[in-house]
Amino acid sequence: MATKTITLELDAYEKLRAAKRGRESFSSVVRRVVIPGESKSGAKVIAYFKANGPFFSDAELDAIEKAADIDAPPTCPLSEASE
Repeated sequence: MATKTITLELDAYEKLRAAKRGRESFSSVVRRVVIPGESKSGAKVIAYFKANGPFFSDAELDAIEKAADIDAPPTCPLSEASE
């Protein structure tokens, strides 16, 4: 398999290293990372529902809930001040 050498600033390297699970390689970490810039078009959503029907499976719903727990919306400082 071909390889490519990259240079990272120390803080970026530490962040990548912290994301490793056990003996996982850096390549594996990068492959499993969800990159925010990946496009999700309406056409892709329509194609998904045409192929799979209008409902999500239990596994898909579990994955959505897990993703929501990991990526919870930030709290609003204004709502915290009123508590």
